[in-house]
Amino acid sequence: MDDKDKVIEAFRNSDDPLNAKKVSEISGVDKKEVDKIMKELKKDETIISPKRCYWTLAEK
Repeated sequence: MDDKDKVIEAFRNSDDPLNAKKVSEISGVDKKEVDKIMKELKKDETIISPKRCYWTLAEK
């Protein structure tokens, strides 16, 4: 499982929106790497922001 999969899995397993720090804690991926991955996920609209600085998986 690569880091991107770990980040997506962290979002999938959480009932609440997450920030990058929390995703890093849950997934075990370095926060700088989480920031890069989340930037990609935002761009392709895999994650959306229900409130400022917090993200959740988009419903697909």
